Amino acid sequence: QLQLVESGGGLVQPGGSLRLSCAASGFTLDDYAIGWIRQAPGKEREAVSCISVSDGRTKYADSVKGRFTISRDNAKNTVYLQMNSLKPEDTGVYYCAADTVFGQCVIKSYRGYDAWGQGTQVTVSS
Repeated sequence: QLQLVESGGGLVQPGGSLRLSCAASGFTLDDYAIGWIRQAPGKEREAVSCISVSDGRTKYADSVKGRFTISRDNAKNTVYLQMNSLKPEDTGVYYCAADTVFGQCVIKSYRGYDAWGQGTQVTVSS
């Protein structure tokens, strides 16, 4: 059974850093494109980063470009999201998700991702 489990969220002050992890079971992460999607309170989900299958190319939303880095450790079957210079507007629940159908690394929309983890809360506040 395909499963994604996020971890690493928490409370951090503005300017701080967190590293989120997305551990996969039941499938091999490098078979699919993986995205990180966040949802702030009262707002729609927003894809902030993804990593493609074939060549490991990455994409970032403008709101996080230069601050967040997505990476993949195939040996651990885990994808990471390193978040630096965090801002209060980065607060939200962060989900990792896989596109198991088309394998597309997309950040324009989150709707193509069909397998989701349970999410991890990130709160940026002083």
